[in-house]
Amino acid sequence: MMVNIKVNGKEYKRDVEPRMLLVSFLRDELGLTGTHIGCDTTNCGACTVLMDGKTVKSCTVLAVQANNHEITTIESNDPDLNAVKDSYVEEEGLQCGFCTPGMIMQSYYLIKNAEGDIDEDYIKKNLRGNLCRCTGYRTIIDSVKKAEEKLRQREEINVSK
Repeated sequence: MMVNIKVNGKEYKRDVEPRMLLVSFLRDELGLTGTHIGCDTTNCGACTVLMDGKTVKSCTVLAVQANNHEITTIESNDPDLNAVKDSYVEEEGLQCGFCTPGMIMQSYYLIKNAEGDIDEDYIKKNLRGNLCRCTGYRTIIDSVKKAEEKLRQREEINVSK
C-alpha cells in the first residue's frame, strides 16, 4: 500500500505492508532510529512521536494510518524541540538514554500545550505514560522545568520584537 508521510518536514512516499507499524516505518524505511521500540503495548512510551502535533505511541499506529499526516521525531531540528533536548542534557535528565527520545517528545508536547506555567504535578501527570527504568524522575522533572523556562524566555523575546 502506498503512503505519503511528511516526517520532520520532508515528504516520503513508500510502498508498505498494510500491517507495518509507524515505528518500523520510521526506523526501517527511513533510518530514523531515534524512536525506540520498547514494549509494543503503549506502556513504556519509548516510541512516542508527534503526529500532526499530538503525541502518539508509534508502536500501535500503523504506517498506513499516518498516510497524509505530519510526523515529528526526536531527529527534528525544530528550535523549540532542540531547547527541550538541550535541557535534558543540562539537567542530566537521562541515564541509559533508551526512554529519552519518547520522554523528550512527550515533554515537548506538554510544554507546548500547557496553559500558563507548569508545575511538578502537571509534569508528573503528563509524563505518566512514559516510563524510565534508570532514574528517580527528579532529573527528568528538572529537565522539563528548565525547557519550559527556555521556551517562555524565547516567547518573551519574540513578543518584544
